[in-house]
Amino acid sequence: MITILMNLWAAGADFTRARFVRANASELNLRESWITPLGVLKAAGAVGLLCGLLGVPLVGDAAAVGLVLFFAGALFVHVRARVFHNIAAPAAFFVMAVACLVMAVGT
Repeated sequence: MITILMNLWAAGADFTRARFVRANASELNLRESWITPLGVLKAAGAVGLLCGLLGVPLVGDAAAVGLVLFFAGALFVHVRARVFHNIAAPAAFFVMAVACLVMAVGT
């Protein structure tokens, strides 16, 4: 449930184009036009995880895989841009997504 809430919060920050989101995108050399689509992916992952909790395990599993890949990509972008001062945020999201995937595989 925490991973769902974290990703919904992050998607909301993307959708409202919060100042920290725009600043981070700029540091990572991402166009602002990418912010909303990235938010859609986070929201879709959160909704997919919720579907998994509500009895559609295949959707939950797919969402967990998607979020793991998404945040692995986020970590890669941070490393590529040499932006390490805030890499803990995508790392935390990555760890939470991996935990969801591990729990899904274990069931």
